[in-house]
Amino acid sequence: MNDGFVKLFSHFERFSYEDSEDLERMLMGWIRKIMVNTAIDELRRKNMIPEIGGIPDYVWEEADMGESAEQKLYYKELIILVKELPPSYQVAFNMYVIDGFSHQEIADKLRISIGASKSNLAKARAHLKKKLNNDTQEFDICSS
Repeated sequence: MNDGFVKLFSHFERFSYEDSEDLERMLMGWIRKIMVNTAIDELRRKNMIPEIGGIPDYVWEEADMGESAEQKLYYKELIILVKELPPSYQVAFNMYVIDGFSHQEIADKLRISIGASKSNLAKARAHLKKKLNNDTQEFDICSS
């Protein structure tokens, strides 16, 4: 965190904006990007790259706001399935779907090709879809 703030303040002159109405949103996005990149750099430096893209516990809590019990259950099941993905698939899925990175950004951060990023995401989605379909079929068999 400290390294992120050092980078933030030492490069503050690079922050630019056009519209003052969106200033807060743009500044928060810029800060978030610096902090995420700094965390990824630290993980890479310590050779802990499979840990990138982990889903923090607060994500579960955010899903609980204003949704039906059935939606909450499906969301929690999905989170569990994502945590079961192989590390390379999980990283690509989390960085693309949850963190909102582009394939180019994922490739740059993980030092992989754009094709590998796209492939890992596609495989993660296929794995999740297969798992969800299997779970749905098991439910249908049990309920009939």
